[in-house]
Amino acid sequence: MTSTRAAAALALRDHAVLWQAGASRAGDVVDAACDALVAGLDTPSLRILAACTRGEADYDVHDLLPPALDELGLMFSPVTEEAGREAVARALARRMLGGELTPSEFTFTLHRRFGHTLPLTERLAELDDAYDTLAYDHRSVNEVDAEVTAEARRLAGRLPPCRS
Repeated sequence: MTSTRAAAALALRDHAVLWQAGASRAGDVVDAACDALVAGLDTPSLRILAACTRGEADYDVHDLLPPALDELGLMFSPVTEEAGREAVARALARRMLGGELTPSEFTFTLHRRFGHTLPLTERLAELDDAYDTLAYDHRSVNEVDAEVTAEARRLAGRLPPCRS
């Protein structure tokens, strides 16, 4: 898969995971499906998903998304499973690295969503706590931001499997 196609597939998977977790809109999933088509990914179910109007998206994405991901060989775990929660964390990490979230917003979102219960994000929950104690600690916001960014890079580099 070319880098453009791989990036489009990853973006579609991220939007799907975030939509399932309630952190993205169905219309965003449809937009990602359109971007995937433009990037050269093409399957019958992806075309149907990309053809949804914004009005149809809220009703139809639930049924159209799984076959589109399946035809592309993209794994999709429910957010009720640990693999699904980890996929949400990785997608949010990529959003933070892309500038859509600040480091403190990223840690706050993960900490609120998962607390200290998801091993993959435990360090980020601790760093969210660190933001709360900066007035009493000897660390600066920039130091904590740098640690959060390093953790986000670690998470973003851990891609969930694709079927070949």
